Amino acid sequence: MGIKIAILGAAGLRTPLILQAILLRQARLNLRELALMDIDGQRLEVIAALTAPLEAANPPRFHIQRTTDVEVALQGADFVITTFRVGGMTARAIDERVPLNYGVLGQETTGPGGFAMGMRTIPVLLAVAEKMKSLCPQAWLINFANPAGMLAEALVRVSGWQRSVGICDAPHTLRRALAALLNAPAEQVLLDYFGLNHLGWIRAVRFQGADHLPRFLEWIRQLDQVPGMPISATLIATLGMIPNEYLYYYYHTHQAVENILQAGLSRGEQLAAWNERLFAELADLRAKEDYEGMQSAYQAYLKQRGQTYMVNESGQAHNLEQIDAALAESLSSEGYAGVALDLIEGLGGDGPRQMILNIPNQGAIQGMGAEDVVEIAAFVSGGAIQPLSVGSIPQHCLGLMQQVKAYEQLTIEAAVEGSYAKALTALTLHPLVPGFEVAKQILDEYIQRHGDLFPPLR
Repeated sequence: MGIKIAILGAAGLRTPLILQAILLRQARLNLRELALMDIDGQRLEVIAALTAPLEAANPPRFHIQRTTDVEVALQGADFVITTFRVGGMTARAIDERVPLNYGVLGQETTGPGGFAMGMRTIPVLLAVAEKMKSLCPQAWLINFANPAGMLAEALVRVSGWQRSVGICDAPHTLRRALAALLNAPAEQVLLDYFGLNHLGWIRAVRFQGADHLPRFLEWIRQLDQVPGMPISATLIATLGMIPNEYLYYYYHTHQAVENILQAGLSRGEQLAAWNERLFAELADLRAKEDYEGMQSAYQAYLKQRGQTYMVNESGQAHNLEQIDAALAESLSSEGYAGVALDLIEGLGGDGPRQMILNIPNQGAIQGMGAEDVVEIAAFVSGGAIQPLSVGSIPQHCLGLMQQVKAYEQLTIEAAVEGSYAKALTALTLHPLVPGFEVAKQILDEYIQRHGDLFPPLR
């Protein structure tokens, strides 16, 4: 009979990449229907025109439904992929600019920016889960939306939706990069990876029965840098682990803030302007029926976006193409879409596979609670996800994870209960916020600038 996949937030610029990946895998996926839903019907139509050449080149053997009705999209779905951004890029720009006004990191998912995005998104995501209870009670909910770890935690703790997974492509990108450097197939390279979303470490890189991490650490020591990652090589060598790139914001906080302020634009402000310009150009080209021009504009946007990733924050470009052609090719794969489709194939019974996912800890990491959502390796097979044991971890990792987890859980409670006090306490507890007074200024400005997008706080 085949499966139905529903994508909520399908008017985003990630959708053509997702659809392309689905079309390439459609025989393996056994897909009968793909529902593409977004509240912005006009942009949904623009994205449809943009993907038309993909569908013509590789005709879908499944029905594509585009809708602005979430209930229509959810009805009978087997997998629901959430990739929406409440308030769009305009809200992200506010998320990042407000803390910068007080000398605090302004970044999409890390620190106050992640807090604001979580506060806006949690109520919407929980409402989706509530609708799924009657419309698709057996479906898996695969969340792309950021902050992925916090949202996965809200789904488990508040909605009780056990068939939910948070995904991020950052650990999988690291895996592909390390595999390319080993000249090995990515699926044969296994990472001993642990942490929270955007807060993780690689403790071992296993291939053909050996741990190659010492080899990579020596390479980093000799280069005195990590290509594509702005974290100090000396620090990495001392840690004896390879950190997720987002730990730059914790290990080099002052430098990150100074670089963003010097650049004059946060990443969100930069992307908001580019996205607005791109959609205007796409709409104009669509009106002229210039579909080739639409493709060219979109590809130019993707290239510009990729080449400027973390440049404002780190103060330097990291052009991986100059390092190794095979490495650059490995990093141009399916990204988020590939992770989601690997997960869907695995859950559908396509052999056990190791993936790094945001799931409840269930005893995997000593010192973290059973229901705490962590980002760890797990085996995916035949409708089940089994976390792999991590055991004890370095005290500095555990301490940072516990503090950030406490902040996440208080943020969830604040969003659900509408509690100003809990929202303020959550921000105060975040390790990147310098105390109660600054937290209060940031929170009050978020409430004022986000307006109705923010849950009402008592």
